[in-house]
Amino acid sequence: MGKSTSPVRQSQARKAAAGQIVHGRASLTKTVLGTSGLAVLLILWWVGTDVIATPLSFVGHFSPTSAFATLAQLVTQSDLPVHILVSLRRVAVGLGLALLIGVPLGLAVGSYSHLNAATSPAFQFLRMISPLSWMPIAVMVFGVGDRPIYFLLTFAAIWPILLNTAEGVKNLEPNWLRLASSLSATRWETLRHIIVPGVLGHVLTGLRLAIGIVWIVLVPCEMLGVSAGLGYFILDTRDRLAYSELTATVLIIGLLGFLLDAGARELYRMSGRDR
Repeated sequence: MGKSTSPVRQSQARKAAAGQIVHGRASLTKTVLGTSGLAVLLILWWVGTDVIATPLSFVGHFSPTSAFATLAQLVTQSDLPVHILVSLRRVAVGLGLALLIGVPLGLAVGSYSHLNAATSPAFQFLRMISPLSWMPIAVMVFGVGDRPIYFLLTFAAIWPILLNTAEGVKNLEPNWLRLASSLSATRWETLRHIIVPGVLGHVLTGLRLAIGIVWIVLVPCEMLGVSAGLGYFILDTRDRLAYSELTATVLIIGLLGFLLDAGARELYRMSGRDR
């Protein structure tokens, strides 16, 4: 019996090894192409500021040569890490509040058609209002400090989470719900074992979209009279005419946003929803 099954197992092992090789080559190709694209972007930036620009021109202040040199000093010899931590804390609070509000609302809206019909026009109307347009109102209502920033970030993040969660509920496999009903599952059991696992992929997709929106909205929000954060640091470098520091901070913002998105993609992959 062992002899008859051994060739089958060897064939399966060879197929698995071949699949891993193909997957590894595809990942390597993707990495090389992505790195090449970033390299082209860097070269174009260098050509535009260091090669084409005339000597002593204003554009030269924003060159990559000065930005990267300043970047190392900012990370090790300034209070930039403190501003980064403050910004990341605000993003975490905004996303956390958006999840606490958006996921339950999305589950309710997706579960009840009448509630969906009643709320859909209002949600679509509010969703199309730029979060930044609420800045004066947020300051008048919440004052100066972190609270208006939390409101604006939550308002920006809630819509992709809410709408994706509701869409996930609508796309649940009907047979799962019928099976739960036939087994006399309670509403809580159905929610815990059927609905929540079924919509998790949609929630994570909404979270990834929310991260991108929040990270874009964050910098102008941190120009609301606060004394810390990346947006504040951008204004500070402008006021001090420290253009190389300003450019280096823009690089930091782009890098952190890239890492946040990569983390969201990895979370999606670990959840088993990545195809």
